[in-house]
Amino acid sequence: MATNNTPITRKSALPVDGIEPYVPKKDEEYMNENQLAHFRSILIAWKKALMEEVDRTMGHMQEEASNFSDPADRATQEEEFTLELRARDRERKLVRKIDKTIARVDNDDYGYCDACGIEIGLQRLEVRPTAELCIDCKTTEEIKEKQIA
Repeated sequence: MATNNTPITRKSALPVDGIEPYVPKKDEEYMNENQLAHFRSILIAWKKALMEEVDRTMGHMQEEASNFSDPADRATQEEEFTLELRARDRERKLVRKIDKTIARVDNDDYGYCDACGIEIGLQRLEVRPTAELCIDCKTTEEIKEKQIA
């Protein structure tokens, strides 16, 4: 499978705002100190943004908690809270995955596919910093999941 080595230029493709896409230098070694520091900063910023969202949700739920006399209003509020809590639960799981990935960065075990050991690639990691599989292995895994389901 041919890989595209054109650097990402759209900031909207990145998981967090305020961090420029990494532009590798010609003949730069894969996962050198600069790249590891770049991805570590993305992961930390992403985790911080998720934690701030958790705090906002908690504040919002405490402020908005009302005992409505109308059952329809009460049901609407409960449904909104359920949706918010479901989203926060997914984010909580993502924070754990980010913590695990930061540990991999710190142990110099970041950027290589868990299944086959090849480089995951800077572009894939820019868009999905918590990726543990190269695109080929991830595609194969998704095909297997569809066949089993």
